[in-house]
Amino acid sequence: MNIILVSNNLAKTRSVTLGVPQILLALFVLMIITMAMASALQNVLLRFAPQSLSDAAQVVLMGGHAAEQRKQQAYLQASLQAMAAKVGQMQAQMQRLDALGGRLAKITGMNPAEFSFDKPAAQGGPLLTNAGADVSSLELERQLAMMSTAVSDRGDKLAALQTMLMQNQLNQKLLPTILPVNSGWHSSNFGWRVDPFTGLSAMHEGVDFVVPAGTPIYASAGGVIAYSDKHPSYGNMVEIEHGNDIITRYAHASKLLVKVGQVVRRGDKIAEVGSTGRSTGNHLHFEVRYKGSAQNPVRFLKKAAA
Repeated sequence: MNIILVSNNLAKTRSVTLGVPQILLALFVLMIITMAMASALQNVLLRFAPQSLSDAAQVVLMGGHAAEQRKQQAYLQASLQAMAAKVGQMQAQMQRLDALGGRLAKITGMNPAEFSFDKPAAQGGPLLTNAGADVSSLELERQLAMMSTAVSDRGDKLAALQTMLMQNQLNQKLLPTILPVNSGWHSSNFGWRVDPFTGLSAMHEGVDFVVPAGTPIYASAGGVIAYSDKHPSYGNMVEIEHGNDIITRYAHASKLLVKVGQVVRRGDKIAEVGSTGRSTGNHLHFEVRYKGSAQNPVRFLKKAAA
């Protein structure tokens, strides 16, 4: 394309040759300028004189704003979906905490009606509203953050409580609360009595179970074998340390089945009844000692029946 320039200031005409690249560049610049002017005109008309436009013009001009609103609505919907997913995760955590709370309630023996994790706490009071205060997304996010923190704290505390309860339950298993023999009757209880050999008043530091020879003797609680040998007075005797300064003794056995250092559980067979040592017949002499002092075994054995 050739363009001829003619001017009074020029002594002669000038000719300018434009190729395809120059023409395309000029058209692109013209299009950009036109779009910028149209956008500026649209904003001016919508801001200062929307009521003076025709319906058709308002529809055209509002099209851009409708598209922007649709984008904002899509973003808001995506945010709400993300919040809904977060709420779902928190509800799942609450269900796990409810199950944990139920197990803890059973362990502690609490009344389920008074300690129910799967029901909301009772609430009430007069209705006081603020009509001008709508819940915003920022407020919702703040509430969700607070709830998430509370759930995490609740889970940590319940887990710690479960650990403590399990430790207490383990300690209970280390108390001598089950009978060392499955049958028999008490021929002599704990306390002062007439000694069968001297006829004098003497302290009896255990309980005697009269049972046939060979009757199995069981560990009344779990622990470690501290003594398993013959004793001048107790005859064949087993002594078990249960921790917390508690020791049980099983005397006058005919046969010993455990060794020193062996770990036994509650109810394990450790010996057989006999009449060895300072004994007048087949029976089991059972003692419970705390910090070296003899305790009445019946006090511990009653806990098993409670």
